[in-house]
Amino acid sequence: MISHTLFDPAGAAIVVGGTCLATVLRCGIWDTRMAFAGVARLLRPRFRAAQARAELAPQVQEIQQDGVIRAEPHHFGDEEFDAVTDALIGSRSMGGLQGAHAAHKRRRVDQSRRAVRTLEQAAELSPVFGLAGTLVALTRLPADPGAASDFTGAISMAVLTTLYGLLLGNLLFAPLARMIARRAAQEEHERQRVLDWLESQVAGALPGALPGGGKR
Repeated sequence: MISHTLFDPAGAAIVVGGTCLATVLRCGIWDTRMAFAGVARLLRPRFRAAQARAELAPQVQEIQQDGVIRAEPHHFGDEEFDAVTDALIGSRSMGGLQGAHAAHKRRRVDQSRRAVRTLEQAAELSPVFGLAGTLVALTRLPADPGAASDFTGAISMAVLTTLYGLLLGNLLFAPLARMIARRAAQEEHERQRVLDWLESQVAGALPGALPGGGKR
């Protein structure tokens, strides 16, 4: 009974459909795709520095033993660190490693910002369409005071659309935006830890390095 009284298909269509359409029109298709991708990433396991170091350990050991010139790249499925080790071995310099990392970081940060911005826009727009649904419902008020059922239905829709807009913005879109931002910040911190570790491990194997990792 409660679910029946709290669900209005027409009101839900106005709020949800209007919010989604307005968000796409305001933010564009590409940013909307970034938002979907950001939400999908929340369902995947978090990036862990310890696991990445374990995956990189054989590559690091080979570089330490044979030197960066004779080392062969070993990929383990992480797009950034596969590219980072390729750049390190290909350029035989720390600059190549750092450049590859910076490029991937810029791309990730841009994607997460686009996703957060899009969801924040949706969070702002949903109460607006809740109000729009309320106004639509009020236009359906019967002119005849005796039409009690029509009057009750219009008032119910007016209240529910306002509720839908508030819930959609504050319990779905805004929390998702903050979750994506927190996950992105945590991942960047973990990736930087791995990069710092990798640099310290391979510094002594680069051409021109002195014992202990220094440079001539």
